[in-house]
Amino acid sequence: MATAPQPLLSPELLARLERLELVSRKIFRGRMKGDRRSPRKGQSIEFADFRQYVPGDDLRFLDWNLYARLDRLFLKMFLEEEDLHLFLVVDASRSMNFGTPTKLEYAKQLAAALGFIGLVRSDRVKVEVLGAPAASQAPAFRGRASLWRLLDHLAAIEPTGETDLTEGMKHFCLRNPGQGIVILLSDLLDKRGFEDGLRYLAARPVDAYVIQVLSAEELDPPLTGDLMLVDSEDGDKADVTVSAHLLKRYRKTLDTFLSSARDYCHRRGMTYLLATNQVPCDTLITGYLRSRGLVR
Repeated sequence: MATAPQPLLSPELLARLERLELVSRKIFRGRMKGDRRSPRKGQSIEFADFRQYVPGDDLRFLDWNLYARLDRLFLKMFLEEEDLHLFLVVDASRSMNFGTPTKLEYAKQLAAALGFIGLVRSDRVKVEVLGAPAASQAPAFRGRASLWRLLDHLAAIEPTGETDLTEGMKHFCLRNPGQGIVILLSDLLDKRGFEDGLRYLAARPVDAYVIQVLSAEELDPPLTGDLMLVDSEDGDKADVTVSAHLLKRYRKTLDTFLSSARDYCHRRGMTYLLATNQVPCDTLITGYLRSRGLVR
């Protein structure tokens, strides 16, 4: 008898995430009023400061009590509330369909958790699937009531086969020219390399986060003996004899690959994080992502 799929977000996790909010290192002008306090001075209900009146200012915000005491005109200033644009870019290539849980399931749960944090604060949340056609991409979600549509959309994402990271990021950037926070969830495993794809993201005026999702089996392969390895995306095959020497070479190559991805992101102002499918989602968010300034 088949077991029912586990929900992406448990009630316990939702309760912990509800107290968090996303943080942008840059100030972005949102399209709608949200629940986020902006350093930009505007017009809301929370007082921020006074400044001297200049001709043309809105007379409704003059402080007449201060005028009575000082015989000078001062304007009340308030903290402006603005929404944030959050783009969650999920790599659904077939290589992500590996591990227990699969890297794709882990990425979807992480996207759901970050999306929920944004929805609670009235941010605009957009999910993009690398390799999927534009017509199948979901519109932006906004507000707590959109959570179930967001979860349904994420749950429906399936492995799409071979995905070209460069083409995927190129089309994402063309479809979404706006500013905000962009979080790429990918294993970065592309035979053509990850550099050109990330270059498109680095060129955007956004807060860019690259979360490389790998499985525990990839970081420490439990393999021995004679095996045939099959590429999950293009079907390429290789006969190997797994030995201590081969595993040592593999780990050295893996370390070089991870270091190159991390250094590439850091040199271009993007935040890089390696995530394994064995680290609980809430630990990743409240620990690693909080320490890197994405949430507070």
